[in-house]
Amino acid sequence: MSLVGALPFLKPRLSPSVSPGRQRRHTLPASEFRPLNTQDAISVFEIEKEAFISVSGDCPLHLDEVRHFLTLCPELSMGWFEEGRLVAFIIGSLWDQDRLTLDALTLHKPKGSTVHIHVLAVHRTFRQQGKGPILMWRYLQYLRCLPYVRRAVLMCEDFLVPFYQKSGFKVQGRCSITVASLTFTEMQYPVRGHALMRRNSLGCKPPPL
Repeated sequence: MSLVGALPFLKPRLSPSVSPGRQRRHTLPASEFRPLNTQDAISVFEIEKEAFISVSGDCPLHLDEVRHFLTLCPELSMGWFEEGRLVAFIIGSLWDQDRLTLDALTLHKPKGSTVHIHVLAVHRTFRQQGKGPILMWRYLQYLRCLPYVRRAVLMCEDFLVPFYQKSGFKVQGRCSITVASLTFTEMQYPVRGHALMRRNSLGCKPPPL
């Protein structure tokens, strides 16, 4: 199941009122949202490593795991690029159970209807600018256009719960997964409940295969 092509709202378009002479002269778009691929893996891991090592002592995904998910399900990732530079990203995979288990950290279940969001990270230069919530909003809009997705889930440390609640996630309870001494809260977002209301207004249609 590969839906790598971006949906219409993933790539901002220049306003028709902007004259060609005033458009940017270089070929890289000023801002672009697109699915990630394995060529982005090193940039992804560098941002992730800097963001998580100092706080938690480890990364949600190691480099080989980043490549693993970007090979199996690149359509469940999203990168935010500014002038060709990756500034923020999300990586997800499909899961097929009500709650997360240890297997959810490494497996992609193609027949699942739950998107497990493994990691959201922002480059240190672009933090405190609201990019995390904006990227999450765009990602959730994108998931609403995928007919097989019913909900999104994630696990986070307690201090991040308010951040994800602002994006519409609800607490499910304590997560059964622990990493060393770290414990996590499991949260979910009901994608399916919004799909029928939002799909027409977004003009969603399946991207080209």
